[in-house]
Amino acid sequence: MMTQMQMLHIFWDMWGNHDLSFYRVYVECGAITKEQYKEITGVDYDTPTVVPTA
Repeated sequence: MMTQMQMLHIFWDMWGNHDLSFYRVYVECGAITKEQYKEITGVDYDTPTVVPTA
C-alpha cells in the first residue's frame, strides 16, 4: 500500500497535477506537513489569509 506522500508525488510527477491549491488542502487537514508540501511542490507553504466578506 502506498503512503499519502507517495500518492501525492505521483499526482505531481507523473500525472502533472501542479495545482498548488490541491496540495494545500492536505496541509490544512493535517494529512501532510508544510515540509512535505515543499518536498512535493518545491514551493514554500504560505498560510492562506482568510478575508472576511461582508
